[in-house]
Amino acid sequence: MKPERFCLSPNYEISQVITGLWQVADLEKDGSELDIEIAAESLVQYALDGFDTFDMADHYGSAELISGRAQEILQRQQQNVDSLNPARFHTKWCPKPGVMQPKVVRDAIDERADRLRVESIDLLQFHWWTFEHPGYLDAMEGLVLAQQSGRINKIGLTNFDTNHLRVLVRHGFPIVSNQVVVSMLDQRGLEEMTQVVLENNIKLLAYGVLAGGFLTEKWLDKPEPANSDLSDWSKMKYKRFIDETGGWANLQNILRTLKSVAQRHGVSIANVATRWVLDHPAVGAVIVGARLTENQHRQDNVAIFSFSLDEDDRSLIAESVANNRRLKGDCGDEYREPPFLTASGDLSHHLDSFPNVYEPIAVPGKADRIQVFSGTKWEKICGHSRAVKIGNRILVSGTTATHGQDVVVCRGDAAGQAVYVLDKIKASVMSLGGSLSDIVRTRVYLQNAEDCEAVSLVHGRYFHDVCPANATFEISQLIDDYLVEIEAEAVIEE
Repeated sequence: MKPERFCLSPNYEISQVITGLWQVADLEKDGSELDIEIAAESLVQYALDGFDTFDMADHYGSAELISGRAQEILQRQQQNVDSLNPARFHTKWCPKPGVMQPKVVRDAIDERADRLRVESIDLLQFHWWTFEHPGYLDAMEGLVLAQQSGRINKIGLTNFDTNHLRVLVRHGFPIVSNQVVVSMLDQRGLEEMTQVVLENNIKLLAYGVLAGGFLTEKWLDKPEPANSDLSDWSKMKYKRFIDETGGWANLQNILRTLKSVAQRHGVSIANVATRWVLDHPAVGAVIVGARLTENQHRQDNVAIFSFSLDEDDRSLIAESVANNRRLKGDCGDEYREPPFLTASGDLSHHLDSFPNVYEPIAVPGKADRIQVFSGTKWEKICGHSRAVKIGNRILVSGTTATHGQDVVVCRGDAAGQAVYVLDKIKASVMSLGGSLSDIVRTRVYLQNAEDCEAVSLVHGRYFHDVCPANATFEISQLIDDYLVEIEAEAVIEE
């Protein structure tokens, strides 16, 4: 038996169990590097056993180099074995937010292709650290150009939340996948995200399905480990997920249920946990990590396709996870705001290292006044700033979904425009020393009253903990193709 395959996009098949190479970075964290030839031969064996799709990133140590060598070996074998499916090598690009000139994007793609030893990258998955910086739209433009020139086959995302996935889709970018955490502990991707991907023929590539190995027999009825006992990044990360969703006792309850289901089918706990994720219609494939020079679980993983979960199984599992505490926010928020559920923990220092989106400018002759400009044509035409700070008050002008000087984002979609607008407002306030929590008033202007609910839902996702004063109006006409305009006021408390 081999893993089942899945058509991610027309003429593009992958294994439904993708071999994740994040652990390469963990194995090399002491400064050493894996032997590329030995590690590549390990990947070749995975491919020969049907696990022929691999996932990595620009910062996963030597994973791309290992994969490049494995591709060379597999291409020779492909000439001799007609039944061998073409291996797929997916990588990620995770740039520091900033101005995304075309050359920046081209150089990153060239580096990925060179390390993978290919002319065209199978699937390039894009990560963006902070959506207040609108450069992700320029980066996506560059990726589309690379796709059109043949340097990229497919474009995917990684750790994009529902709001910003919707923005990219409504803006017309050809996205085939979004890689996010999906497991019995973290079901955020099975909420509104599922609706968006199903509506737009996108699939989720689910990682963290085994919570770093905690959803296996190894941890059933075992005492809770101390943080100092966790030796690899994966366990350090997903122990935080366990703590946030209900703690060790809650995990043990889930594991006992999974064990009873597994025994009914003659499979492992890991098989049941993975099958449960794969059965969700938004999920195209799962990513299971591999420690190339250590444990390999191919024989167990192939058993995922030997059974099906019935209604009794699903009811038992649903009951076992009913006490889970929902993780804060949406998919990927763990990389952008507290609680930072990552291998290294708190990422505040990393995010704080990014420069302000807009440059504060002192107003001549006004010692207590500072302005920021976003560069739209309307600021020049009307003679206004995007925002101005006077003392401890920040006033943000009426803001539309204008990218750069005059590009209208998400034409025809008020909710998508509202996402872009609120990101711009947040960036303006932050550039003047404030934060989203300092906003005390918003005013929303809609061209069509029927968009009120959709825009209000977006507003609620940004301000659910802040609850500023608000007024929403329908007006007769907004300039150009804008469906929504928002202004805001913030007060920075001493």
